[in-house]
Amino acid sequence: MSSKARPRDLLQSPLIPPGRPVRRGSQLLFGLVLYGISDAMVVAAGLGVEPWDALAQGLTRTVGLSIGVWTNLIGAAVLLLWIPLRQKPGLGTLCNVLLVGTSMDVTLALLPSFDHLWLRWVVLIAGIVLNGFATGCYIGAQAGPGPRDGLMTGLAQRGHPIWAVRWGIEIAVLVIGFALGATVGIGTVLYACTIGPLAQLFMPLLDMGRGKGKPG
Repeated sequence: MSSKARPRDLLQSPLIPPGRPVRRGSQLLFGLVLYGISDAMVVAAGLGVEPWDALAQGLTRTVGLSIGVWTNLIGAAVLLLWIPLRQKPGLGTLCNVLLVGTSMDVTLALLPSFDHLWLRWVVLIAGIVLNGFATGCYIGAQAGPGPRDGLMTGLAQRGHPIWAVRWGIEIAVLVIGFALGATVGIGTVLYACTIGPLAQLFMPLLDMGRGKGKPG
């Protein structure tokens, strides 16, 4: 065997399940970057942001730094809460902290301003749909949950209903974000009502399982 590690070998690690590692890693990275892009579209539409983005946007408007930097910092802070919950990160967890906020900032820097209301609605709806698809991509890669997902499931494993945990966390961060000056509106409601069904639609189509299929 060659002493040089091949790209495929680098993906075969405890952080990512075996089986089609190249496709798994590619789907993971694509999903996380697309998640940040779609988040940026929802923010740029200016009709209301989703709860965690509300917290990041509120911190941006009161403290400074960009919304993407705050998204990454919040992800890292949430990851620390995994320690008492004994949650184990995967490659997807670590990449989530690094990529989502970064791709948000890049996209927001490139997007033009949307002056017409109908165009803002188009951008909002497109962003939400792409967000659902991106969720299916990175979750379907089965390479570890995002920091916020892991916090939710970790608390649920302690005997709390997962829907109550999710609502409790997202309502709390939304209220804090709104108090800090985030844009909360019809887009927030539309996102909350549709992201679950959209993720449910895309996840089975993109699910790679754990160790399923031939290496590739």
